[in-house]
Amino acid sequence: MAHWTTNDIQSQSGRRVVITGATGGLGYETALALASAGAEVVLTGRNETKGNAALAAIRARYPRASISYQHLDLASLASVREFAERFTRAHDALDLLVNNAGVMMPPMRKETMDGFELQFGTNYLGHFALTAQLLPVLRNASAPRVVNLSSIAHKMRAAIHFDDLQFTRRYDPWTAYAQSKLAMLMFALELQRRSDTHGWGILSNAAHPGFARTDLIANGPGEHSLANMVGRWTVQPLMSQSAAAGALPTLFAATAPEAKPGGYYGPTGLFETKGPAGVAAIAPRAQDKSVAARLWEVSEALTNLRWPRTEPEHVA
Repeated sequence: MAHWTTNDIQSQSGRRVVITGATGGLGYETALALASAGAEVVLTGRNETKGNAALAAIRARYPRASISYQHLDLASLASVREFAERFTRAHDALDLLVNNAGVMMPPMRKETMDGFELQFGTNYLGHFALTAQLLPVLRNASAPRVVNLSSIAHKMRAAIHFDDLQFTRRYDPWTAYAQSKLAMLMFALELQRRSDTHGWGILSNAAHPGFARTDLIANGPGEHSLANMVGRWTVQPLMSQSAAAGALPTLFAATAPEAKPGGYYGPTGLFETKGPAGVAAIAPRAQDKSVAARLWEVSEALTNLRWPRTEPEHVA
């Protein structure tokens, strides 16, 4: 795996891919690499103008690329349902789902269309609902994968706050963000366990980008926020990497034959903030199976979705 790059991606011809939040940053770089490798890529986002710009940019690089854009707002369960219904009507199988979209640390508490705290609702619950509703087409693929984007933040003051999941009593931007990314990693691990138990045939894993230079902070605390300005002049030069480099762990998780079920991948350099893609450290809290199971059940209730409970029938 040493110094794994996009040149190591095997042909993705014949694979159909959905990437959330693919109009910029990590999602765009992931889409660009997969399109160049021959995959049929569906970019999703909530801004049609940015979606069309992303399509034009990829087509300019790879005129023969098979790509399209569809609207999907992870902050709306109705939008998630509408996208899943459109996709499953149009396609019988999905080979790869990359749950990438996210928001980071809005300074004031905000809510999704469904009344969830914005980060928990967008980063985690929206993806939980999307994956559930795409499960039938994922199971129809020959070797389906689901990749969840987590973060180094899952190890930093992170917990699942069952007593106040939506931070209605006291909102702290970092704590809420860390909870959402811990939830994404726990979801990836629990999805693999349930796939193994119920015979869904899915390889579920997770990745994180380290400290990648994207618009995530600018779109959260704000481009002119103290956190962004201080980081730009102090932390970024020492500990950050480009969005293209930050996408490499995701691409490894999504395409590499050696990527493992329940694996977690990220940069292997300084504190996992940058460097070559490799195996990332999973915090003990993320490996708590009882908490993961409880989170799954709570998430089903919040999204009003129930995943299959029994093994598939095998026809002789």
